[in-house]
Amino acid sequence: MNTSRLIFLALCGAIALAWAGCGPADRAAFHAAHPAVERPWIGPEYWSNPLQDWRIREGRIESLTRRENRNVALLVREVAEGKGDVHMRVRLGVIASDTPLPDSGRAGFRIGARGAFHDYRDTALRGSGLDAGVTALGGLFIGGSSETAGGVSSPALFPDGVFPEEGVFLDMRAIEQEDGRYTLRLRLGNPDGEVLGSIEAPVDADALTGGLALVVDFDTAGLSGEDTNRPSFWFEDWQVNGTRVRAYPERAFGPVLFAMHTLSRGTLSMTAQMPPLSEDDAQEVRLTVRNRGQWEEVGRAPIDPMARTATFSVADWPDSLDVSYRLAYDLASAAGQPVEHILEGTVRRDPVDQEEIVVAGFTGNNDLGFPHADLVRRVAWHDPDILLFTGDNIYESIGGYGYVEGPLDVAMLDYLRKWYLFGWEYGELTKDIPTVAIPDDHDVYHGNVWGAGGKATGPGATKKERQDTGGYFMPPSWVNAVQRTQTAHLPPPYDPAPVEQGIGVYYTDLVYGGVSFGIIEDRKWKDSPKMVLPAYLDIENGWAENRPTNPPEALRTPNADLLGQRQLDFLEHWAADWSHGAWMKFLMSQTIFVNVATLPQAAPSDVVVPRLEIFDVSEYAPNDRIVQDMDSNGWPKHGRDAAIRAIRKGFAFHLAGDQHLGSTIRYGVDAWGDAGYALCVPSVANFYPRRWYPPVAGANRPEDAPKNTGDFLDGFGNHMTVLAVSNPYETGMEPRNLYDRAPGYGIVRLNREARTLNIANWPRHVDPEDGAPYPGWPIAIGQMDNYDREAAAWLPQIQVRGMEDPVVQVIDEASGEIVYTLRIAGATFSPKVFAAGSYTLRVGDPDGAMQTFTGVRSAASPDASVLDIVFGG
Repeated sequence: MNTSRLIFLALCGAIALAWAGCGPADRAAFHAAHPAVERPWIGPEYWSNPLQDWRIREGRIESLTRRENRNVALLVREVAEGKGDVHMRVRLGVIASDTPLPDSGRAGFRIGARGAFHDYRDTALRGSGLDAGVTALGGLFIGGSSETAGGVSSPALFPDGVFPEEGVFLDMRAIEQEDGRYTLRLRLGNPDGEVLGSIEAPVDADALTGGLALVVDFDTAGLSGEDTNRPSFWFEDWQVNGTRVRAYPERAFGPVLFAMHTLSRGTLSMTAQMPPLSEDDAQEVRLTVRNRGQWEEVGRAPIDPMARTATFSVADWPDSLDVSYRLAYDLASAAGQPVEHILEGTVRRDPVDQEEIVVAGFTGNNDLGFPHADLVRRVAWHDPDILLFTGDNIYESIGGYGYVEGPLDVAMLDYLRKWYLFGWEYGELTKDIPTVAIPDDHDVYHGNVWGAGGKATGPGATKKERQDTGGYFMPPSWVNAVQRTQTAHLPPPYDPAPVEQGIGVYYTDLVYGGVSFGIIEDRKWKDSPKMVLPAYLDIENGWAENRPTNPPEALRTPNADLLGQRQLDFLEHWAADWSHGAWMKFLMSQTIFVNVATLPQAAPSDVVVPRLEIFDVSEYAPNDRIVQDMDSNGWPKHGRDAAIRAIRKGFAFHLAGDQHLGSTIRYGVDAWGDAGYALCVPSVANFYPRRWYPPVAGANRPEDAPKNTGDFLDGFGNHMTVLAVSNPYETGMEPRNLYDRAPGYGIVRLNREARTLNIANWPRHVDPEDGAPYPGWPIAIGQMDNYDREAAAWLPQIQVRGMEDPVVQVIDEASGEIVYTLRIAGATFSPKVFAAGSYTLRVGDPDGAMQTFTGVRSAASPDASVLDIVFGG
């Protein structure tokens, strides 16, 4: 900057501070809350970075730390392009403390803030701009804190470090000049109206365009952790006006931040996500619905003190109608008067007669590309009926500022800030579309989580060492609060008994649009491989550092849990339950039951594949090796096989994520193709790219299919047929570390009449209106393909009269086990079985009449005999 324009006005009581700008009618003053309120959340007009480092108290916005780049963005105002002026004013001071502020402390304004993705939310989270303000010693600055740092600054007004107890007024004006540039003038004054100092600097018009924020910044070099955790500056009476300032009241975020709901079996379950409020704030949320033109209250829910959620359950919901709803909350104004704030949405009717049900799937919601507006827009184009977020809905690192393990209240605020970003991204979808969100490892601040039945992790020198002992290292109350934010709106769990430490469970099912969705928890019972495999393998983070010569054999152990017996029992029950008109089974979990990944032969076990190794390789890479990542559900093999045996009994399709590599595979247990299909959706933003370039070409693939498709054994010896993989490739788009890592989402279309599934993984950068999915998709399968195991014998052909689409259940009388259950399409079905013998057949409607036939003998062919079944006559 041109420092020749620097002007310093010494402490001068004779000079009155001329604060006048636009008239009072044009000035917007932002008073955060009533003086009696104290809470971490400042208010709906603001976004604070990070949440836990700020509070509102006695009507002031207070910074609770002495660290780098703490800021509060103003969401509802922005400086537009064009001609005009900008004026901001705020009163600020130093919070009383036993320790004086370090000389490096600075506080003031940020103007012209802009993020990388041209969205006000990105700007609020990561926007950089021009900072101007006052130092702890009373020196004014515009830009850098000194001339050598590229800024304009003044000498210290308070060289002894004693900031005026009553605070000071900071006034910024951007005044347009004849040449189109601006003079940015910064003044400091006391409450009596005296000018204490002033500086100015020339700036380009474009430098002012963007968001506005309050900023506190310290150079932490030489400061102890205790020093950085002390309070610093306070702000009050922030005023913003000017002809270039635009108002965006619709950008206010909260106090009802976002909502998620499910609708199943006539019951609405809905969660309103709230910010951290004070004890003096209202403690409940109201749910109202529009009925015959009037808003009618149907429930009130208390706000959970940790999760900050209000959850409603409304039985006998009118699920044949689209119902407009409002979540209402009374927030006290700065004057102390309650003001009703509303989030409005629609609970869509249960599409029980809809020909096609569209499912959208997500994983790996990292914040590169936040707020993912391009992806949200493209998903909305598909008009999904339900949204499935399979986990890693937040990461420890998102939003910057690291993550906090303790104390408990601060760690909760740290998580909530990250979770609020999720709602800020997807809230326009989730307020109207039924949503399932389940937590995975990063949601609970693990790199990998081996839940081990809910126990606490053991000791370790590092996070990975603690993690590898199995269990959860965050407190159980924190884990439960995380689960509550993401899953409280699901139907009640199949078996609600908590696991160790009182950690709750959420595995359950819901029926929507005639699709029976099973929801399981991959991680909660899974054992840590380090604790159950031989020590010589040197397991770290789910990888054998001492690679065995025969991995499938060396890594096999019958003593390790995957889903746990409780969830296996649930899957058996779910696969057999076709009540409430269910015509399709669809399983959702965190990750798939195979490991589709390769690495170069010499690569360390858990390497993040470097950019140059992603590209410039063929689909068939002889130097790659098939890996054994025990974080996948390919391990432990016996647990994986048990899970697949259970879900195939319901001809279920499986959707999951977590693997950072989109794929469609077909499971095999004893042979290729004897079980169902699975879609692993790509990451929304992929910070850990993976690839599938197996050292040998797949067997039994179509002649024109890529060599990395076909029949394979994964690294654990699991049968899998790979149909398509979305390996990373160069898109030519920026930023490359977003678009070149194969990000995207999954779409599955379920056709009721044809009983087919159309499966696709979509690239994030492709407009679905005129673009195509990743190469290899879409893939079309039939419902029966999900248990297309070769028949050993056949039962009599079933011909049903008086009922369409009955449920057929086959039970092996020798073992007493259910072989499979299916709602057939039409009235005729030839049941296959996998061993000759005597069987029981149950046929009919689980919600009405069922007929049972025992002692049904198998035959060698499907047309040996006919079983004629009549209903209603």
